[in-house]
Amino acid sequence: MSNQSVWQLVMKPKIEGREHKPYQWFFTKEVNGSVLLLLAAVSAACLANSKFHEMYEHLLHLNISFSFSTFTYSSSLQHFINDGLMALFFFTVGLEIKREILVGELATPKMALLPIIGAAGGMLVPGLIYVAFNYGKPSISGWGIPVATDIAFSLGVIAMLGRNLPLGLRIFLSTFAIADDLGAVLVIALFYTNSIAMNFLAASLICTLILVIANLLYIRSITFYVVVGFFTWACVLGSGVHATIAGVVVAMLVPARGKYDMVRFIGIVRYITEKMQTNRDVDGQWFSIFIKPEHLNNVQELESACHDVAPPLQRMEHALLPSVTFGILPLFAFFNAGVSFQNMSMTAVVSNPVTLGCFLGLFVGKPIGISLASYVAVRMGVATLPFNVSWHHIAGAGMLGGIGFTMSLFIAGLSFTDTYLLNCSKLGIFSGSILSALAGLAFLGFYVFRDRRIYEEV
Repeated sequence: MSNQSVWQLVMKPKIEGREHKPYQWFFTKEVNGSVLLLLAAVSAACLANSKFHEMYEHLLHLNISFSFSTFTYSSSLQHFINDGLMALFFFTVGLEIKREILVGELATPKMALLPIIGAAGGMLVPGLIYVAFNYGKPSISGWGIPVATDIAFSLGVIAMLGRNLPLGLRIFLSTFAIADDLGAVLVIALFYTNSIAMNFLAASLICTLILVIANLLYIRSITFYVVVGFFTWACVLGSGVHATIAGVVVAMLVPARGKYDMVRFIGIVRYITEKMQTNRDVDGQWFSIFIKPEHLNNVQELESACHDVAPPLQRMEHALLPSVTFGILPLFAFFNAGVSFQNMSMTAVVSNPVTLGCFLGLFVGKPIGISLASYVAVRMGVATLPFNVSWHHIAGAGMLGGIGFTMSLFIAGLSFTDTYLLNCSKLGIFSGSILSALAGLAFLGFYVFRDRRIYEEV
């Protein structure tokens, strides 16, 4: 590749035919959020083991409280991020899952079966590995830690390999990660709920019923779903079920249809544009919209038509995704990734069953579970490999599935209250995720290089 080509790729990236400055390009790429995640995690680990560790601990336990009518919420800043802000992350995950189920890679059983089976194997084997190390110990509660995959980091590694990988592999990994997220949500809901307050649970069910009725009545107001969604979150939080589940439940009830379909939208646009009569003497000037108020009315009608044709699900997903990717997730990483090894024996931490269970579950269990389950599904004839995808591609994707990070850290926080065990789990998550990313990158990169050489020789 020439220097000029490198300059065009790196310094002058283009999006949809338009040139953007590097920082604009960065913030339009979801996978680049993984860079901020990594920086936040490294910063937290450095602070936790520096002379500023007391300041970091004080920040984690800073009290946050607010009240609304009879409802009062009070917790540390760390728990506020985990219980409150992360509900928005799970809300966007729910929106993405619903979209994929309706019109994406999960829309038909044939398209979805291979990544779903792969995700199931990728959850089962790591969980069993963790149980094997921690059976009969109090730390058994952390079995859900290595079952999750971090979609942002996984796709970020895929992006580093450019367009040299088959499209089918990208689709497989994306769909697998979404199915894995759904499985992780079910694990949290079913196995990480300690006690239930029936009155709050009943109130959350009433809120859910209101959302269902709103769908049936064809209500498309985003404000309505935001308000009712907030009350649903508050009720779920009070019930004892983890509040992030409310994010997924509300997301599943956000309408996926606009006010009208594309045929009617095109008709409305054509009608509005036909009304916009132009006068070259005036309309060529920037102030023409002030001279002719009807122009402004027509523009506003067009804006309203574009707003109404877009489904609330899509509008909310696009509005929330940048804030979640570049705000909430790095905050979560910063407040949860601080592993402190002060006054701790590294030998004891590394050999701890929690550390080994998390590390081997992610680094070894994920690729074995994903590859084996996918192989069995294809051999039994219940699924087929995507076009132009071979088994070494699936094995590489399985390695990338071992990048647990965000979801694993989240489940670790639910699993342990003991600081020592929590730090052990974080060490296992970090080491397993980093080595999985490096192994997947090297493995897939080798085959990309090999295939390119074969192509050039032919």
